[in-house]
Amino acid sequence: MVKRVLVKFSGEALAGKDGHGINTKILKFIADEIKELIDNDIEVAVVVGGGNIIRGVSAAADGIIKRTSADYMGMLATVINGVAIQEALEYIGLDARLQSAIDMHEIGESFIVRRARRHLEKGRVVVFAGGTGNPYFTTDTAATLRASEIDAEMIIKATKVDGVYTRDPNKYDDAVKLDRLTYEQAMDDDISVMDNTSIALAKENNLPIIVCDMFEKGNLLAIINGDNTLCSIVE
Repeated sequence: MVKRVLVKFSGEALAGKDGHGINTKILKFIADEIKELIDNDIEVAVVVGGGNIIRGVSAAADGIIKRTSADYMGMLATVINGVAIQEALEYIGLDARLQSAIDMHEIGESFIVRRARRHLEKGRVVVFAGGTGNPYFTTDTAATLRASEIDAEMIIKATKVDGVYTRDPNKYDDAVKLDRLTYEQAMDDDISVMDNTSIALAKENNLPIIVCDMFEKGNLLAIINGDNTLCSIVE
């Protein structure tokens, strides 16, 4: 039985059809899915992106904003999303702690791995924000890094599709789902799972990456319980 997982949500997913901002109905859905895991004695950590507010690469595209500054702006966006997720979790009665890689004492705790592990052991959900705390690294890399640090047994990347495909299934009818991939296959330029830095780190730590549809109710628990038809597995 899996005891500890890290779930990675994209910032864009929080926006829903609006494409920007935070949809509170989606927040509530995410919180309910996490509660189902907690109720089944699974320890849960969360990493969330910030693309619904700002993406560092996009902000720096025309050179007016330096890439380093743009990436810090993106990290701040993940803190905003992290606060929102923490609030949604507490709204439904869960204990949650926000830990940021960038110190913001009035908003959340600083990231301390031993404290994070202790929170998890006590049944609290830990929301990691601020990315890695460094520019040039994605929140996918932050997810793999934090999962490795807290000894999670898997990373669940919750997306808008039910796994990894050879092409975008929303655009191409001939897209084929790949049920299992090696880390090397996942780093292929034509396969979009996570960035290569995060995949390489997962490989080094023998950390499976599970890609699934976040919008299907009950998916997270079913996958953790072994239903591999609902996802793709990189290992």
